[in-house]
Amino acid sequence: MSDRTFRKSGTPSQIDYEVAGLSWLAEAEGAPVVAIVDRGDSWLREPRLASTTPTRAAAIEFGQRLALTHAAGAPGFGARPPGFSGSGVIGAAHLPFPGAPMPKWGEFYSQYRIKPYLDGPFSPAQREVIQRLCQKLESGELDHPQPRLVEGAARIHGDLWAGNVIWTPQGATLIDPAAQGNHAEEDLAALALFGVPHLGAILAGYQQVSPLAPGWEERIPLHQMHLLMIHSYLFGGGYVRQTLEAAALYLPNDR
Repeated sequence: MSDRTFRKSGTPSQIDYEVAGLSWLAEAEGAPVVAIVDRGDSWLREPRLASTTPTRAAAIEFGQRLALTHAAGAPGFGARPPGFSGSGVIGAAHLPFPGAPMPKWGEFYSQYRIKPYLDGPFSPAQREVIQRLCQKLESGELDHPQPRLVEGAARIHGDLWAGNVIWTPQGATLIDPAAQGNHAEEDLAALALFGVPHLGAILAGYQQVSPLAPGWEERIPLHQMHLLMIHSYLFGGGYVRQTLEAAALYLPNDR
């Protein structure tokens, strides 16, 4: 293997999902994504990216371009990247999709981004708390508008924690997507979860292009629930407490 490329292995479905997701995100002509040099049934090859220390200017530009990625849209909530028809993967966890894209965010988020991970290390009482949040989501009570340029569902990276943003001399580049149709605030909340550099500048750049709907700050923990559920499912420990604390914010009568 050339030291200028990186070879990544996986099941045929995992490779199909990543290739389809990278292509779909690239078609948005928004935030840059890593290129695909070559691929096989169970592997793909990408260029090795030179990394550098991010600047505020690069972060603002990344936010602006991420807004354009989201605005490229998707057929509905839970839409797969075109050309992919299987189940997805996010890190070491499964990522289910509905049979067809769904029109309502709360129903999709509950059924396909929270409930599939309830078999993790939750006690019956803890499971009940999360189930109550799911009921509120499915009722539509927690539905809210997208950023200004997004109509319907956004085209999102889907696993946009800080480690999946590579800061190169040319700016930020996205890697390892779990691409899907979802709410745009999902990606922004993921960036906040593990401390991406210059988060304030990213958000400022984003809002210059596509202003966020009022109340977005209060919704950050709600949009972090998906990744928190996955981390609880995989690792348990303090993630369970963090997940329950986030859920409780939207269940004021339970506190």
